[in-house]
Amino acid sequence: MTGPVGIISAGDMGAAIGAMLTSGGVDVATDLTGRSELTRTRAAEAGMRDAGSTDALVEECDLLLSVLPPAEAVPIAEEVAGAMARTGSRPAFAECNAIAPQTVVRIATLMLDTGAPFIDAGIIGSPPSPGSDTRIYCSGPDTSALESLRECGLDIRRVGPRFGQASGLKMVYAASTKGTTAVWTELLTAAEAMGLTDALLAEFGDAVDPARRIKATTQMPRRARRWVGEMEEIAATFEHLGLTPRILLGAADMFRLTGETALAEQTSREPDPELREMLRVLAEQARAGNQQG
Repeated sequence: MTGPVGIISAGDMGAAIGAMLTSGGVDVATDLTGRSELTRTRAAEAGMRDAGSTDALVEECDLLLSVLPPAEAVPIAEEVAGAMARTGSRPAFAECNAIAPQTVVRIATLMLDTGAPFIDAGIIGSPPSPGSDTRIYCSGPDTSALESLRECGLDIRRVGPRFGQASGLKMVYAASTKGTTAVWTELLTAAEAMGLTDALLAEFGDAVDPARRIKATTQMPRRARRWVGEMEEIAATFEHLGLTPRILLGAADMFRLTGETALAEQTSREPDPELREMLRVLAEQARAGNQQG
């Protein structure tokens, strides 16, 4: 079993991972400085303790898991590297965010330059819980520190020896799930704007199974702002491979539109919006944006 584990930060995913670890007897810490009351509540419910600062988190932990919105991954890595320089501590750093492989390599270089072990990781699935099918993929020369957390019930799978492989798997998988959700959100919103939602749903009939896609669509708004950055990272991944980034940049635009509405203010502890009301709000937001343009 590993020593103390630090999680940055205690959002829905980070707190769920923390809860799995604490239930397995691991000492789990986080830094709650400046965090919201909801985040503090999540951390307390997960049994995570507040280290009080990034420096303290680095000094006290053997392994750090970075679990953040994509846009925050590099700034946090830089903050942690600074804390390592100040404290002299070098815990292993697992980059678990939904970011492009080339972004991961940038962070890996930053960490390795400090002398800290680095692990590339990608989380696929909902926040983990006992019996869930959440998978945490990892890659790099030495992923043993992260793999040791299997003892706590986490499904951790090594996919290769290179930095960028685990994050690359996350990118292509998320393109198939969240990217598809963006397409469904746009086509349903377009149908609502034209007064065709009922006709469209009837036309689907048994040809496709819209129920799963509609459920994913109504679960999306509270995640929309975070998913903007993830779609942009997928677009950057594809562009780096010589493919078009425009499909996923369009998905980012759909999530950005959603993030501009009150729908995005809902938390995971509130009910998902009703489909028709959600589509009405999005259609109005799109119309307003079109008029402003």
